[in-house]
Amino acid sequence: MITSFIWTIIWLNHPTTKPPAKPSSEYSVMQASNGIALHVIRTPPNNIGLKAITANVTDLQNTGINGGFFWQGYLLSIAVVNDLPVKGQPGDYGSGWFNIDRKRGTLVWDEKAQTFTIQIVEAADELKVMDRAHYWAQGGVSMGLRNPDGWAAQAVSEEMPVINEKRMRSGIVYDTSNHVYLVVSPTPCTGDEFRTAVTEQVGAGELVDGLFLDGDGSSQLKVANYTLPGDHRQVYQMIALLN
Repeated sequence: MITSFIWTIIWLNHPTTKPPAKPSSEYSVMQASNGIALHVIRTPPNNIGLKAITANVTDLQNTGINGGFFWQGYLLSIAVVNDLPVKGQPGDYGSGWFNIDRKRGTLVWDEKAQTFTIQIVEAADELKVMDRAHYWAQGGVSMGLRNPDGWAAQAVSEEMPVINEKRMRSGIVYDTSNHVYLVVSPTPCTGDEFRTAVTEQVGAGELVDGLFLDGDGSSQLKVANYTLPGDHRQVYQMIALLN
């Protein structure tokens, strides 16, 4: 009786252990056959947060990578969450409401429809989603992963900078299971070399499409145990992980 009572006390006071939760994000480094190193964060779309910043990504507490293009603090690429640009108000120049001066590839996560699309638009009010209170959209330049013959012409039509020069590169792509991948290469490479490396190494052959983001010195990444500062410049928008 006494022994049974003692074991009951021990059992009641013994902390129960739960299996560790599966991480919402995974970080890996890959080496493509063309020599391009890729630093890759895989995460679900509901873990993506678009933020206006004025800093090097590596100097912030947030985990993530650089976002779209900018000039003198003005955002030149769409960066919108639930119909609100990340910097300013809808319709403001440089707020993230516009792909400035040209229709460009924009990655849209439609939470209601549970689908990704690449939409070629100039302004956020052109985006097609089921519920304008439940989506995010990041602009860049179309990568055309399923357009092997025409992707380069499309990228040039969207005014892809220095497509044929060897520069550090950044991108965002997604797969058939709605995983999103944030990709940065510190290896100077052309747009074609970066795209080839991404296609070969990321998503286990299940990639659907994606975008080139701002590159060169703006190619920046921060995870728990690793940073890529680009050329240490400030950038003005990032793609951050919420958790």
